Amino acid sequence: MDLGLQGKTALITGASKGIGRAVANVLVEEGCDVVLAARNRADLEATADELRAKANVKVTVRSADLSHADDQDALANEFAAADILINNAGSNPPGEIDEVSDEVWRTSWNLKMFGYINMTRHFYKHMKARRAGVIVNVIGNSGERMQSGYILGSTGNIGLMGLTRALGARSPDFNVRVVGVNPGLIATDRAQMMLRGYSESTFGTPDRWEEMLERMDLPFGRMGEAHEVADTVAFLASPRASYVSGTVVTVDAGASNRH
Repeated sequence: MDLGLQGKTALITGASKGIGRAVANVLVEEGCDVVLAARNRADLEATADELRAKANVKVTVRSADLSHADDQDALANEFAAADILINNAGSNPPGEIDEVSDEVWRTSWNLKMFGYINMTRHFYKHMKARRAGVIVNVIGNSGERMQSGYILGSTGNIGLMGLTRALGARSPDFNVRVVGVNPGLIATDRAQMMLRGYSESTFGTPDRWEEMLERMDLPFGRMGEAHEVADTVAFLASPRASYVSGTVVTVDAGASNRH
């Protein structure tokens, strides 16, 4: 299916690995120019080389720490004309409320919670003015399947779901769409980090993380794959989803509804 993304430009945060990298791969296959933003320049360049070898599109790299307002502002100002913003940067650690320090709450939310809010605020202003654009927030199913052992992430994701639904109900007045995607447990480096944290809490060591995975009642008996989330993101960002706004699509094979 041609998604109608050829010639568009998408800015993807957290683009050097995991879901962000998978999204970039799908978009360039559709003929979309991409701007890749993340902290690690070397990882970004490796991703960019892979994408340039795959398709004849423009791939731009920007190293940025999106927990910092200055970097958010600089990125938004330089690429204000982007047709699509995909908010994906974030790494909330697991932990019960009495295990997560104030510093960790604030540092983590500066990147994901306020990073998403500020990037959305910047780009929405420009999209609203030109009456065109799409914002996709990659959030997480812990906003639906709340977990005390992931209290920081669950709380933040609930807020980002609210942001997406509230703004996405208003944005069509200006021909702009705002949508969200809630991935479940996806086979990425981040998933292993989460599992290692759960292992630490359960067994007193992070090294038994594979046992944590075995204990989980996973749909289809496996974690999801990054490309399975990326395909959904690309569709929602495309004109094929032109009547979808204010919606958060869950990609977890029903895990949010399992008990």
